[in-house]
Amino acid sequence: MNALTVNLKSLIEMTDEQFFQLCQNNRELRFERNANGELIIMPPTGGETGNRNGRLNQQLFNWTDADGTGIAFDSSTCFKLPNGADRSPDASWIKLERWDALTDEEKQKFPPISPDFVIELLSPSDSLKTTQEKMKEYIDNGVRLGILINRKSRQVEIYRPGKEVEVLDSPATVSGEDVLKDFVLNLGMIW
Repeated sequence: MNALTVNLKSLIEMTDEQFFQLCQNNRELRFERNANGELIIMPPTGGETGNRNGRLNQQLFNWTDADGTGIAFDSSTCFKLPNGADRSPDASWIKLERWDALTDEEKQKFPPISPDFVIELLSPSDSLKTTQEKMKEYIDNGVRLGILINRKSRQVEIYRPGKEVEVLDSPATVSGEDVLKDFVLNLGMIW
């Protein structure tokens, strides 16, 4: 099953509060919204993808706890990007000073902030082209480092502002570079 994009503009111009309530009232579903206001219904992942996602988050959260300079999020967190899109990366991280600058209400709902770092793990139901476009959207909206993992081709795409996408074939690890100093993502348990 692929993600389903629904254009609701002819029915209703959904406010941020209405989108938040839709998500709260349908917790068993995963929604995103693109910059055009179209609703994207994301299918649940299968067991292998869910396990690999958990392992990605485990590594990021362990590093975050030891490092203490930021806060990590899993795929259930939806961020309101500056372009108006509502996106939920598979794993993400925000520098603590930026997170602390948000109000309590902003932290409770869909935080109006772009993460500093995002990871997307391509699942069998994801379109590579659509996910690559999402990675570019993250960078265009302030993400400083993005990693797209394609298990099928065993490739990792690294996205950075102002630079060409770097493609790595079957890397054993990927660095958090200067965004997440000393973070190393072990891909052995992801492949």
